[in-house]
Amino acid sequence: MMNDQVVYINGERFKVLIPEQEIKKRVKELGEQISKDYAGSIPIFIGVLNGSVIFFADLIREVKIDCEVDFLKLSSYGDEKISSGHVKLLKDLDCQVTGRDIIVVEDIIDSGLSIKFIKNLILLKNPKSLRVVTLLYKKNRVQIDFKIDYIGFEIGDEFVIGYGLDYAQKGRNLKSIYVIDSQK
Repeated sequence: MMNDQVVYINGERFKVLIPEQEIKKRVKELGEQISKDYAGSIPIFIGVLNGSVIFFADLIREVKIDCEVDFLKLSSYGDEKISSGHVKLLKDLDCQVTGRDIIVVEDIIDSGLSIKFIKNLILLKNPKSLRVVTLLYKKNRVQIDFKIDYIGFEIGDEFVIGYGLDYAQKGRNLKSIYVIDSQK
């Protein structure tokens, strides 16, 4: 790693796309909106491991209502920069979903393959409601037939790391979101 504006991960140079302060501001706004939308309810926030863990932790600290938490773990990327096209469930939910308000927390919605898988999995368990919050949304790449309820930032089709997102398990601990720097 070099400085806060440029980092090197797995031999690739990355530059800041979304700075830490912008992320903090947007996470606070999302927490406030969810708190308003779920006033009087006790939703279950479901984090999608591993990528969402930092966003998830920051988001639920901004939520000002009672809530519960659980986690799912999927695999669709491995150590690559693009999805394999196959989603595998590695850890299922421990909570009872039936009749509950569910909020799925994703780090990024790219092709939409993972969120489709998650939505179908949870709907089989008959929740009262199901909404999705994602930090990053690749609107030009996503192929889904349902609305994402809460979006932190819309981004282009670039490969990003940081704030929970990784490149072959590296870079998750970065406080900002970075994109490959083609202007080396």
